[in-house]
Amino acid sequence: MPGAVPTKAASDEARTENYFESIRGNPNQLLPFLLQMPKGGDLHIHLTGSIYAESFIRWSAAHGDCVDPQHANFSAGPCTPPAVPVANALADQGLYNRIVDAISMRNWQLSGQSGHDHFFDTFGKFAFATYATEDKMLAESASRAAAQHEVYQELMLTPTGKELDALAKSVGWDDDFSRMQQKLIAGGLPQILAAAVQQLGASEAGRDKILNCGTPQADAGCQVEQRFLAQVPRGKSKEAVFAQILANFLLAGADPKLAPAAPHIVGLNLVMAEDWYVPMHDFSLHMRMLDYLHQQYPHVHITLHAGELAEGLVPPEDLRFHVRDSVETGHAERIGHGVDVMDETRPSELLKEMADRNVMVEICLTSNDVILGVTGKQHPLKTYMSAGVPVALATDDEGVARSDMTHEYLRGVQEQDLTYSQLKKMTRTSLEHAFTSGASLWSNSRTFAPVKQCSSDQPGNRKPSAACQKFLDASDKARLQWKLEEQFRDFESRDWKAPARQ
Repeated sequence: MPGAVPTKAASDEARTENYFESIRGNPNQLLPFLLQMPKGGDLHIHLTGSIYAESFIRWSAAHGDCVDPQHANFSAGPCTPPAVPVANALADQGLYNRIVDAISMRNWQLSGQSGHDHFFDTFGKFAFATYATEDKMLAESASRAAAQHEVYQELMLTPTGKELDALAKSVGWDDDFSRMQQKLIAGGLPQILAAAVQQLGASEAGRDKILNCGTPQADAGCQVEQRFLAQVPRGKSKEAVFAQILANFLLAGADPKLAPAAPHIVGLNLVMAEDWYVPMHDFSLHMRMLDYLHQQYPHVHITLHAGELAEGLVPPEDLRFHVRDSVETGHAERIGHGVDVMDETRPSELLKEMADRNVMVEICLTSNDVILGVTGKQHPLKTYMSAGVPVALATDDEGVARSDMTHEYLRGVQEQDLTYSQLKKMTRTSLEHAFTSGASLWSNSRTFAPVKQCSSDQPGNRKPSAACQKFLDASDKARLQWKLEEQFRDFESRDWKAPARQ
């Protein structure tokens, strides 16, 4: 650990980096190394998008669901032609392949669509398959995260449904945010939120049962801490978006008198394609909604999709303000994607502002490639890093994109020329900027120097001192960070030896 690292730990880190450099040009050796490397947290991952198509087929077949064999839209049974039982795909490889291709990015180049359009179309096709499977989705995502040596996830999900939309429609739009807020509360919003809290708790209990948590047969996924970001589908009507933003503030603990905080909801985000008409047309309005509620509930964490845009996708003037407005008006503590940052007005000033405010960027390399066609030197990752803006890699929608965190790291090495020390810094940064409670293990989030209470302690070497243990016990964040340091100490102490020359 910086500030008090014994010689062996420093030499282990250097030896590991030397080994990494010796294999960085060989993906067959680099991949297993990166698979075993500790990865901290995934801060940008959509729950439904994290699930592989094969799982949806399996679950839907067991439920007796139906699918349109041409368009791969899932629906409830009994099946009426042209829909057929999803179970048919288990004996019909052609149908199975068509479904997988339709609801994921596998073979998307053969779909006749752009990567952008094919990606966003998948969610509507498999939407029905996500109903009543939240526990299964949580379990699958946790288990895969554990296999990637992650310790933490912030999963985006929509905790409320049709009832909230119906309430918003009955209330209607009101330009006075305060008046609309009171109408929603008086119209039954607290009751809707209470039901959402109960449902999410049941899903977490179901996940733990599937993973056998608390038993000798417990899956490794039980050790991954899952927290949730309540997402807002910003392509809906103005009243529905405001109602959802308000609901999510309350679910994240904004006002216990109005609604109990949902289990493990730590913040909120806005989702859906940023270039679609309503998200683009109402963008500034949505930022004002966030600003209004942030003034009332400043302790609620906000991270926002912003700048998931590229030249040609929208007119040039629509590339000029999304990242800045998300930070300055929307009060985002983190930004998801931020691909078009250099198209913003006065980009250098914006980068400095983000660095000064310590606004982190959630970098999703695979997603930015398949959706926007932005990769390699076109990607602003290195620009953010050079400007001192904190960054961390994330998966976004690993199931739909057919990726995982290990392959995000691999892309980082192969396409962005990242070093081992840069990957390690990003891993630490992910937990530093996680919306977990408590103080950080680090007195300096740039250099990762430990706090005074733990400055003489070494994770994984022996039990923490009494002062350090007391500090860890009082902070969920520091406890996760300590766990990550223990993983790094174990990982770097292995017998890494450069491969022999052929």
